Amino acid sequence: MAGKVYLVGAGPGHAKLITVKGLECLQKADVVVYDRLAAPQLLGAVKPGARKIYVGKLPDRHTMKQEEINRLLVDLALEGNAVVRLKGGDPTIFGRVGEEAGLLQKNGIPYEIVPGVTAAIGVPAYAGIPVTHRELASSLSIITGHESPDKLDHMIDWEKVTNATGTLIFMMGVSKIGYIADQLMKHGRPGHTPVALVRWGTRAEQDTLTGTLADIEERVLAANFQPPAVIVVGDVVLQREQLKWAEHLPLFGKRILVTRAKSQASELVDRIDELGGEPYEFPVIETVYPQDPDKLNRIRDAFSRLETYDWVFFTSVNGVEYFYRHLAEQGLDIRSLHRAKIAAVGPATAQALKERGVIPVELPGKFQAEGMIETLGGHLEPGDKVLLPRGDLARTWLPEKLEEMGLEVTAVDTYQTVITEDEDRELIRLLEEGAIHVITFTSSSTVTYLIEKLKRMGIGDPVQLLSRSETACIGEVTAKTASEAGLRVSMVAGQATIEGLMEAICCYMNGQGQHQEVK
Repeated sequence: MAGKVYLVGAGPGHAKLITVKGLECLQKADVVVYDRLAAPQLLGAVKPGARKIYVGKLPDRHTMKQEEINRLLVDLALEGNAVVRLKGGDPTIFGRVGEEAGLLQKNGIPYEIVPGVTAAIGVPAYAGIPVTHRELASSLSIITGHESPDKLDHMIDWEKVTNATGTLIFMMGVSKIGYIADQLMKHGRPGHTPVALVRWGTRAEQDTLTGTLADIEERVLAANFQPPAVIVVGDVVLQREQLKWAEHLPLFGKRILVTRAKSQASELVDRIDELGGEPYEFPVIETVYPQDPDKLNRIRDAFSRLETYDWVFFTSVNGVEYFYRHLAEQGLDIRSLHRAKIAAVGPATAQALKERGVIPVELPGKFQAEGMIETLGGHLEPGDKVLLPRGDLARTWLPEKLEEMGLEVTAVDTYQTVITEDEDRELIRLLEEGAIHVITFTSSSTVTYLIEKLKRMGIGDPVQLLSRSETACIGEVTAKTASEAGLRVSMVAGQATIEGLMEAICCYMNGQGQHQEVK
């Protein structure tokens, strides 16, 4: 039985500019066929086990020919797959979607065209240029600029196009900018007409160059301004100085690697995006339910004595979540801890408990185990029974310290932290090119496992590769692990929270350590 093909527009570059329907198609796809212009982060939305086929240009081969891509879509669908052909921008604007859909139609394969935000509009918007304006331009034209001058002259009626609309958008025409400008001036556009070129708009590499038809070629050559870029011609370009907004965000132009588990990464990813950075997700760890029979027996034994504990210490959100999973699986509820005081390390852990109806003991100060002892030390009595539900990679410092103080500690590994299996060749390319500006570590395990994953992907010296980027750690313990691994730690959060980490990054990137409030 034949499958179905979804011809999906990925948007102009920023991962969140894909449409809701486009994202839904990605999430249910069995196979994704994509090129380099599609945001690589979007591949993280693909379900486990789905195939990802890159058809763009690689160093060792040319771009797959369009005819081969068309045939590939047919073959994959005939195998019964739900196939997404992911294209940059909108698939109907210079995306050759007609050729792909035509062959699918010929072979009787069902398909859908899912529109996307075209770069012709989205890219100028990120540079502060509205392509229409009530007083300046009530119409626009979208024109290819990629062909040779002979082909451009054959495809474009310069006499009609030049003054047909207030705004002219040329796609992929950087190398032909001189010829385009000359033709427009020759056919009636004044030499002082404003022009803007926006390179890699909506991405971390976004760069904008402005000028006039008379001098834009000279400016492009002087700046060595390289494609891909969208060219905007018209008075709307003058709006840029007033309306540009992306460049004013504190993390504009910065691509930031997020290594924490995917299930916990959303808050960090969202904050990076809100502050103008480009988050790049590469989760190196994930948490799983314990499989070892001895550990499970130890958990059951500890939970069978819940009513005997004087204290329960939670040191992470995962600790809370897995505690409640074990609680439910054993047919128990929180009432079994009726005599215990409950404490949490850090506001995120405390919030996880509050969402479950438990108000923990407030712990101001450092959001790590040392801070817990500093705050509660005077309230802990020798002989107190303490339950410590945690992960298998948790430090031994806290239970050892509690035992030194005379407390009876039951530490159980309610979850395991394991290394993820996915590889990412795009990440290797970005690291090698210095295009990852900051690497974030939110735990010691993210440090250890990122290095290990890079080794598994064939990198002989991961530390040397990572040294091309700045490193930001959520706390002193994580920073110590990173330093001992040989990494140069540039930023350490003042408070071990996501907000503290973001403030440290913003301060460093906008003044080498000078304070800047994160809003």
